[in-house]
Amino acid sequence: MAKKNFYVVWNGIKPGVYSTWNEAKVQVEGYDGAIYKSFPNEELAKQAFNDNPWLYVGKKAEKKKVSIQNIQEIVKDSLAVDAACSGNPGLLEYRGVYVLTGEQIFHQGPFEKGTNNIGEFLALVHGLALLKQKKSNIPIYSDSVNAIKWVKDKKCKTKLECIPENQSLFYMIERAEKWLKENSYTTRIIKWKTDEWGEIPADFGRK
Repeated sequence: MAKKNFYVVWNGIKPGVYSTWNEAKVQVEGYDGAIYKSFPNEELAKQAFNDNPWLYVGKKAEKKKVSIQNIQEIVKDSLAVDAACSGNPGLLEYRGVYVLTGEQIFHQGPFEKGTNNIGEFLALVHGLALLKQKKSNIPIYSDSVNAIKWVKDKKCKTKLECIPENQSLFYMIERAEKWLKENSYTTRIIKWKTDEWGEIPADFGRK
């Protein structure tokens, strides 16, 4: 009996986990910057899809991880947040990663008809709320100037229109803005210096 593989498409027409190569091939063939890989079972494939693709594709991530640990300026005991959006607007997801180990702390999405800026904003607020709940004083890294400013202003200043497909996303925005207005926090928000340090540890690798 032939071995059955599952295929993860991180960056393609429609990112996801596919049970046949023919299905996955449609998503990546001719797609500029496609990122994909096969896995021996569905469980590993799903786990990989929710993780940073560079941990699985090539050695770029391992080199990047080592270099991050060697940069004294970076606070390793910290949370990094980031978002990924396939299309603009498109399928949106965001997550938080513990910088020291690369462990994924939270992941939300995908949400229909979102934007990267919205995801960055929601990820930052999610991180702030989580750290306050856990009474943790570690800082948060974000590579988004817009998200940091929106959080400071306690307002998601997106120009995206609310339509039936993304109503749940706008509900999350309202909830995040409400949290910011009703809560104080002491967590330091630090801008991740991508030009100097490489991609933020929470990056999805979908450029």
